[in-house]
This record gives sequence, structure tokens and C-alpha cells, in this order.
Amino acid sequence: MGNVKVIHIKFMQGWTRRFYILMISVLFAMGSSTVFSSDHDQGPTIVVFGDSLVAGYQLPAGAAYPDRLQIALQNKGVSANIIGAGVSGDTSSGGLSRLAWSVADGTDAVILELGANDALRGLPPKTTADNLEKMVQQLLDRNIKVLLVGILAPPNMGEDYAAAFNPIYQQLADKYDLPLYPFFLDGVITVEGMTIADGMHPNEQGVDVMVEKMLPMVERLIEELRPTP
Repeated sequence: MGNVKVIHIKFMQGWTRRFYILMISVLFAMGSSTVFSSDHDQGPTIVVFGDSLVAGYQLPAGAAYPDRLQIALQNKGVSANIIGAGVSGDTSSGGLSRLAWSVADGTDAVILELGANDALRGLPPKTTADNLEKMVQQLLDRNIKVLLVGILAPPNMGEDYAAAFNPIYQQLADKYDLPLYPFFLDGVITVEGMTIADGMHPNEQGVDVMVEKMLPMVERLIEELRPTP
């Protein structure tokens, strides 16, 4: 409810005490209304739901993808409330199990990024596809828009695995008519100086590249979420 000053009324008597009690009630009602208006002014609420690529693995506070996306939108004068919901090491199964409580009621859209850990562990692509589809269905059933983010299988998994895994995201986007950003690490994973020492996770510069590349699609999503006149 924001900052509410506590008014002590212990020693007030008679009508003066009743008056202050009434005023406190009014302030609480006004506070609730103000918070609602403020949230509305901030634009739509978008949850970035994913794994360590969203959580900002080994990055300082404020450098994770959701944080940098929020700043990039603010710099362009675009109102939105970006919420990070990334869990390092999360698979599509883990994401499915926590989706309901990680994405609060009132969320307008979810940027859904999961599957990287499935591929790193060599999990069956069908399992990944099924879990992602269930998440999409749950979100759409709640009238929450989905921007799907794709991941590519690492080359060491082999051509057969990649042939089964990589098309998952496009197939899901086609089936549910979802906007798709094909590869979250585009411009980062094979570019020198864009990752931390493991060669897989983006560093601060890498995150900024990811934000810049995906920003036009996020802006379109926000525009679609604006109420029609």
C-alpha cells in the first residue's frame, strides 16, 4: 500500500478521536486507490519466466535480463512493469511445477524462456515440448499473453538431437499463434567478450545485446496490451 504514516490516537478523546479514526479510514481507502492508479500508470505487468539466462547467473545485482529490459524500456519512454522469475538450473519440468505461483494474478504477459537445461542434460525433446505446451495452455487459459523465446540445442548433443529439439519453439508458436523470438542468445553465444568464463551465460555486455535485439518485439507486445480507446 506504499508508505502509510501511523497516527497514534491513544490519548485522543471524544469527537476528536472519532474524527481521526474516520480520517485514517479515508486515507487507507485513498491509499488503495492510489496504488491501483500507480500500477496502471506503469503500464502492463510482464513476467520474464525462465532459467539462469533470466536469473542473471553470476552477474551483479541489477544486471540480469529483466532489470536491463526494464531500463531499456524506460529509456525509450515505454511504460511497463517487468518482473523477473528466473531460477538457475530450471528445466521445463521445473518451470511447469512453479508456473502457477510464480506468475501472479493480474499479470498481462509472460516472456517464456525455458528448455536450455533440458538440452544440456539431453532430456527427451518430446518432454520439453509437452511441458512448454502445458505452460502456454495454462497462461492462455488465464488470459495472459505469451511471448515465446527459443533455445537451440548445443552442438555437442549431435545432429539428431538438434533436429528433434530445435523445431519445438516454432511448432508451438505456429500452433498457438504466439510471437516467437527464435534464439535468446543470438549475438552472444559465439561472440567473443559476451559471455562469462563458462562460455554459455551472458556477461553484462551480453545481456545488453540480448535486450537490444529483442526490444522491438517486446515493444510490440506492450503495444498490443494497451487498452483500446
